[in-house]
Amino acid sequence: MRTIRWMAFLAGVGAASIASADPLANQLFGAKTSGSAHVPQAVGTYAKGCGAGLVQLPETGPTWQAMRLSRNRNWGVPETVDFIERLSAFAARQPGWSGLYVGDISQPRGGPMLSGHSSHQVGLDIDIWMLPPKSLRLSQNDREKISSISVRASDQRRVNGNWSAQHAAILEAAARDDAVDRIFVTPPVKVELCKSAKQSDRSWMQKIRPLYGHDTHFHVRLKCPKGDTVCETQTPTVAQLSKGGNGCDETLEWWVTDYLNPPKATKPSKPAPKTRGVREYTMADLPNQCQNVLVSR
Repeated sequence: MRTIRWMAFLAGVGAASIASADPLANQLFGAKTSGSAHVPQAVGTYAKGCGAGLVQLPETGPTWQAMRLSRNRNWGVPETVDFIERLSAFAARQPGWSGLYVGDISQPRGGPMLSGHSSHQVGLDIDIWMLPPKSLRLSQNDREKISSISVRASDQRRVNGNWSAQHAAILEAAARDDAVDRIFVTPPVKVELCKSAKQSDRSWMQKIRPLYGHDTHFHVRLKCPKGDTVCETQTPTVAQLSKGGNGCDETLEWWVTDYLNPPKATKPSKPAPKTRGVREYTMADLPNQCQNVLVSR
């Protein structure tokens, strides 16, 4: 019977259905407060999908605390929880760190969010604060009030005094983890790593990808777990983006030069077509399986 139900889920069909495809998907998924009754599965892409059978990261663990609990975004596939356990245990062994403060993962059933992220939809994205945890006994109220720290200097070209060797070690450990597809950091962090990382083995740096923002946290994106047949890992791959190198090249330099002070652009002959944002998606934009995830009890 379980096999039959799972095959129906993969086909995107089931006894329950959604009356209309018109309501916005983020309103529907944002209203769910618990996971769906399915075998855990990431469905679709990181920015257009949902999460079946997601599990909740415990609010407090031996070496982590989930932050901003009012958002109810500490849900992921089991592999995500396993990764947080591994990385936070490593972080707890670093001087001055008792573990990790974990920010947003996904909503209980993934999907587009009411606010904030465009991605984080399938239970495989994790925001980890740059703030070294001094205490893992924060109350729920404390976790709403406390803020992370920025490691980016005001000129946006270099790291500031908050950056430490421990940050670098934790990022390296994350990048070396086989479950990780890529990690988004503020560009100055990548610049600093290109300067300081050991020359003998820098292959892990391929996974460290510069992206605007991300100065108060780093964003870990995991690969599709084995067996998740309707999950789509991101393309291009990090190897393609870095042309087989470690990313310490002219594409990185762009982030701290032309990105901050763009050359004057020529006016296009005709305006680019308007694209719909993630908060305009309806259920028709998501994989068919997400209908079953949404209506599951």
